[in-house]
Amino acid sequence: MIAVVLAGGGPDAVSAMKRDAPNKAFVPVGGVPLVARVIAALRTSSEVSRIIAVAPPAAFESEALAGADERRPAGMRIVESLAAGLAGAPPDGQVLVVASDLPVLTGAAVDAFVAAARERDLDIAYAIVQSNVSFAQFPRVRHTWARMLDGRFCGGGLFIVRPRMLDALRTILDDIGAARKSPLRLASIFGWDIVPAFALGWLPIAKAEERASTILRARLGAIRCSHAEVAVNVDTPADLSIANGLVG
Repeated sequence: MIAVVLAGGGPDAVSAMKRDAPNKAFVPVGGVPLVARVIAALRTSSEVSRIIAVAPPAAFESEALAGADERRPAGMRIVESLAAGLAGAPPDGQVLVVASDLPVLTGAAVDAFVAAARERDLDIAYAIVQSNVSFAQFPRVRHTWARMLDGRFCGGGLFIVRPRMLDALRTILDDIGAARKSPLRLASIFGWDIVPAFALGWLPIAKAEERASTILRARLGAIRCSHAEVAVNVDTPADLSIANGLVG
């Protein structure tokens, strides 16, 4: 399977911790840039055959990207970077898409996620981690939890997509972005039964999968991961400090 590592984006509070880092993907954790750690983990996966790094062109010669097979320019928006990474891939093939800020990602975690998604033959698969799994493995790492009927979950930094789904994803992401501060507009997208149920913690994961699949006209599913490292990411300087402790 092709793996696309999304290492685009601009400067933020994390990238400010390292001089000349174009974005947080190039900030070191334990002396190794975040994106280099992700690429190294993918190299140990038995499921990954090729790695495409999508990054700012100015960073193409960085040693942090040396482990990638190919480098492609990132766009201004994440969906543009995703399109760059998926370009040329078979429309019906499955492509693994990976965030570039997963400091403790392992090949075993990647293999388990890919195998679970392949077993369900999904068009779009998204990694999620339940709170008890995360706390057991990484008690210092904090997340924003979504309350579902099945429990509390956070999203991970792995997903799988068939390239033919790009246009549908582009549309729904634009719609959600425009509606994110309006419950009424969100309800018009997902349905009047879904938004209140989610807000109250009454929404089953299966129902959310079903509704998203209907909207996208695709087979979409959330993959519950037992490897909590798929959700350990670096969004803040505090996260960076914790990540350094995890790899130290």
